[in-house]
Amino acid sequence: MQPKPRTNGLLPVALATDVCIELKDNSVIRKSATKFFRIESRNPAPTAAKLVEQLIFANRRLITLLDVNIECAYNGNDVYLAIHSGNAVGAIPLISPQSAQHDLGLVVQPRFEWGGIGPMLGEMGWRIVPVPLKLPLLRRSERKVPPWVLSSMVLTRLAALLNSLHRKFDMVHEHLTSPRGRIDWDQYACRSIPRSNFLSVPCSFPDLQEDRLIKGAIRYTLDRQIQSLQSQRHHGAFIHRLIEFAQSLHRLVQDVPAHIPTSLNMQIWMRRPMLTAHFVDGLQAIEWTAEERGLAGLSDLQGLPWRMPMDQFFEAWIETIFTSVARKTGGQIKTARQRTTTHPISWQPAYLGSQKSLVPDIWIEWDSTTLIVDAKYKRHWEELNQHSWSRVEEDLRENHRTDLFQVLAYANLARTQTVVACLIYPCSEQTWRSLVQSDRLMHQATISAGLRSVHLWLLAVPMMADAESIAALFCPPVRSILAA
Repeated sequence: MQPKPRTNGLLPVALATDVCIELKDNSVIRKSATKFFRIESRNPAPTAAKLVEQLIFANRRLITLLDVNIECAYNGNDVYLAIHSGNAVGAIPLISPQSAQHDLGLVVQPRFEWGGIGPMLGEMGWRIVPVPLKLPLLRRSERKVPPWVLSSMVLTRLAALLNSLHRKFDMVHEHLTSPRGRIDWDQYACRSIPRSNFLSVPCSFPDLQEDRLIKGAIRYTLDRQIQSLQSQRHHGAFIHRLIEFAQSLHRLVQDVPAHIPTSLNMQIWMRRPMLTAHFVDGLQAIEWTAEERGLAGLSDLQGLPWRMPMDQFFEAWIETIFTSVARKTGGQIKTARQRTTTHPISWQPAYLGSQKSLVPDIWIEWDSTTLIVDAKYKRHWEELNQHSWSRVEEDLRENHRTDLFQVLAYANLARTQTVVACLIYPCSEQTWRSLVQSDRLMHQATISAGLRSVHLWLLAVPMMADAESIAALFCPPVRSILAA
């Protein structure tokens, strides 16, 4: 009879069944902590509550990256994880209270599906793209984030890397018709003269050139990304724009052969003096492609943690639409993204001040009229259209009041006689088409103060890629204000 193996008396750690918590932005979900942590006992509530508190404490800094709040809830029968998401989407690893390792994951998906957001990113010209996070890789994830999301991150980083490359002096070995630098007389006597190539002089000389190895690694990365994007054409026409973007970068490095970067290459490049952020980010993008890492949420393999603030995404989308409006109506546009709408607040004394400036998202100006746009990535429009003001929750009403006061404060900055303060919320494509058919596209109000009038507009903008058509519907009310 064989002796039983000796143990230390500890039971093996049982990992959670759901290794990846998934929810949509601006939503709330509840998960049973007993089932999540696989607790099997007659009274699991105390253990579940303790594990939830440990989960919250260990990940309190991580979850803020995705604008998420986790609370412990108890309904008398079971302990729950109450998870509230905000305006950010992405994926991050979580430390498990059972193993003290990054065995769990949190994925926040956009409430407006990727199928609509992808074409919008392409139509915006990739002004906003997901941002990778310097966190441990996710060990497991779910398959709902399309591969082109990672490609958009890689391509924007490669574009910045190409713009930041500096030329340097390298020793070049070429056959020239006239001597230059150091001449290899042995090679000239043994090869050129016997073949009657008297004008083929082997020379070695320093020349100012770009780093061909890095450009070769960029070309290799672009080749792989274009190949990946070619297989994703079924996602929509915006993939063609992403491919065109990649091909435009490829033309900048087509004069060098593709080079597969080695770990030694990466180490040497990272040791260069005075590294810029664009250079480091570009090398990371090359490394991701060479090592075939997927974006977290793409596969069951290790994934890259990432995030994308949807409020910034929505602001960029509104900028795209109203740039078209300004072009069609002859207005001059300024945007917060370009830092041209900042109005400083002068406090006396300065160190006691709180808010340092007012920064409207979009500022369009004509001779006698100013249009100020503030984009809010919230659910307010859907709620206000589904319920009367008295039935809307108090928190939502208070948030909406804050939005109104903010855009009216912006209106006070305008110097023209007529001011339009516009508050814009997102809506679904179905809601948008219903508003267009019922002619309820805009809610309007007017505030008069002496000779000056402020027009207040409440608008909804669909989360779908058709900026020109959307802008065409906003042009008539703008022209009517200008003609008044």
